[in-house]
Amino acid sequence: MPVVSPVSERSTVVALLLLTFATGLADSLSILILGHVFVANMTGNVIFLGFWLAPRTVVDLTAVAVALPTFVCTTIVSGRLSRFFGSRTRPWITTVLATEITLLVVLAVLAGTGVLHYNDKTKLVMIGILAVTFGLQHSSARQFGIQELSTTVLTSTIVSLGMESRLAGGTGDREKLRLSVVFTMCAGALVGATMSRFVVAPVFVVTAAVVATSLLIFRFGPRPVS
Repeated sequence: MPVVSPVSERSTVVALLLLTFATGLADSLSILILGHVFVANMTGNVIFLGFWLAPRTVVDLTAVAVALPTFVCTTIVSGRLSRFFGSRTRPWITTVLATEITLLVVLAVLAGTGVLHYNDKTKLVMIGILAVTFGLQHSSARQFGIQELSTTVLTSTIVSLGMESRLAGGTGDREKLRLSVVFTMCAGALVGATMSRFVVAPVFVVTAAVVATSLLIFRFGPRPVS
């Protein structure tokens, strides 16, 4: 059963769009810098797993072997966390996003100071931390019950965009929202890919700042109208 957002519908959409932007940032880094692995969109990792199972493959599955089970385990913890808070939605989402911000800042410090590197085995620590971060985010965001705003998966959003469009005989009621979701994740990926040509650790800081803005909306945004 979907949870009731502590803020208005408009504020909830804005907050979740920010988290979608953060997803684009993170996955652009994981693919372009850390190797063939997604830290938020697990569909891609399942496909990489299929590549690895094919005969005579040369795909290195080490990163996926870290990201996928870590992500799944995090969703289990996230489920426990949401049941612990129950109907106390505001402190629940605040805890989730504060944890996410903390992990991203820690990652930025470890990467920026050279404790973790992008081209050796220590990058697996980065991948693991990012998988925890976005496993927590995705499993929490989906509980608001807005299908288009899971913050990680776009396939169903794009399918709905076509099937329910006026061209397909639909009403096109949620067309602007669906287009906004697609554009937002694409924009996050664009910003992440562009920044990563010059710097990497600061991208984690930007991601944390985006998540922090979402947290502020959930924490202090206007309550929903009864």
